[in-house]
Amino acid sequence: MSEKVELSRQQRKSQETREKIFRAAKKILQKKGYEELSIKNICEEAGVSNGSFYHHFKTKDDLLSYYIEEQPTINPDLLEIPENAGGVEQGIIQVYMNYVKYCRELGVEFMSGYYDTKNQALNAAIRTERPYPIVTVQTYVEKAIEAGVVKLNVSIEEFTTDIRMIVIGNVFEWCLRNGEADFEGNMSRSLGKYLESTLCEVEKN
Repeated sequence: MSEKVELSRQQRKSQETREKIFRAAKKILQKKGYEELSIKNICEEAGVSNGSFYHHFKTKDDLLSYYIEEQPTINPDLLEIPENAGGVEQGIIQVYMNYVKYCRELGVEFMSGYYDTKNQALNAAIRTERPYPIVTVQTYVEKAIEAGVVKLNVSIEEFTTDIRMIVIGNVFEWCLRNGEADFEGNMSRSLGKYLESTLCEVEKN
């Protein structure tokens, strides 16, 4: 019993350290921009050692990506497979509405700093792990295809790449307009138009 309590305390402490590191990174990013976001500066602001930082994150971009891409999780198994292509489309849009909500919670200043061309966490060609929302979407679509609900008129690789680019464009536009753009409306509309052109109904016998 005492071992379980101790493990719980360790998990809490680990989460608290993660949060402290993130708050420090967020503060630097908002006040000074991505150029000043070094591990040294993050650790000094957070009051933690370099070793503590590397225990939780591989790089500064890994830190930012953890909060951007892995926090607003939706278990793909919880997304029920609908009866038609329209339902699949709405399921995918809902995933990204969840992402938009989280971006708003982090704030436009933070997101503007994150969407910097020097941030290699955004480079899908060199990422060792893929961003959370697109993993969820790919799993969801593959299940819908397997269930005979929809088919794609492009490859799954093209499909996920196109969606990722649409999402990045919408986030960038929101940041460019300093949060004044219709983030939810633009994301829903642009994704909807693309999904209507790529998700096809499967004819029932």
